[in-house]
Amino acid sequence: MGKQVCYHFSGRTAIITGGAGGLGQGIARHMLDAGARVELWDRTAGALDQALDHLASSLCTARQVDITDEAAVGEVVKDFHAAHGRIDVLINNAGILGEVLPVWETDPRNVRQVLDTNLFGTYLVTRAVTNVMREQIAQPMRGHIVNVSSIQGKEGMGLALAYSASKAGVMAMTKTVAKDTAALGIMVTAITPAAAETAMAREISQARRDEITSKIPMGRFVEIDEIARMVLWLSSDDCSFSTGGIFDLSGGRATY
Repeated sequence: MGKQVCYHFSGRTAIITGGAGGLGQGIARHMLDAGARVELWDRTAGALDQALDHLASSLCTARQVDITDEAAVGEVVKDFHAAHGRIDVLINNAGILGEVLPVWETDPRNVRQVLDTNLFGTYLVTRAVTNVMREQIAQPMRGHIVNVSSIQGKEGMGLALAYSASKAGVMAMTKTVAKDTAALGIMVTAITPAAAETAMAREISQARRDEITSKIPMGRFVEIDEIARMVLWLSSDDCSFSTGGIFDLSGGRATY
């Protein structure tokens, strides 16, 4: 086995939205192992309690947050900054799948819910956190933001209008916010994983799973650890000139 790359996040703080889910916990585990102080945000208190038990780290805390609530987001960002003095890393991971239906059968209320969570919620958290990061002392960066998009945001996918559209919006937001913050030393990037082995994947039928797998040249879903390792690099000081970038994790599915 080759030498494993090690990152050192001791003294750094990180917020992970959607932190109670499998991907959120996977990213948190890697952050914690690197020495970061991590706070998980999620809207489900019971799931957060389970995540804290699973991670079992004194460096990990959790907070119940609805990221679509502007006032709530502002308050928790203010509280986190007051408690820790700075926000070094934000991982915008919260997201929901929505209906698996052709456009003419979709419920506008469900589409709006997906867009509110995946896109507007990401915007609200990013807006509040960048307002804090821009006032911080660079050490050497003022902060890193990593947005979890999806390969579906690049190429779309039948029966997934809201999810695909929301993730395309996250990529456009990433590029725009990166331009706003580049001179401030805040690195903003996104990843576009193919389907991962998470609770969201368990929401789909076997036929849908087979359809998705058939589009991936490597013939499998991406592992949570594979995503977490890329997120760790994007959150580290080694990521010092890549901002606005969209990083592929699609097993060869991406065409651009």
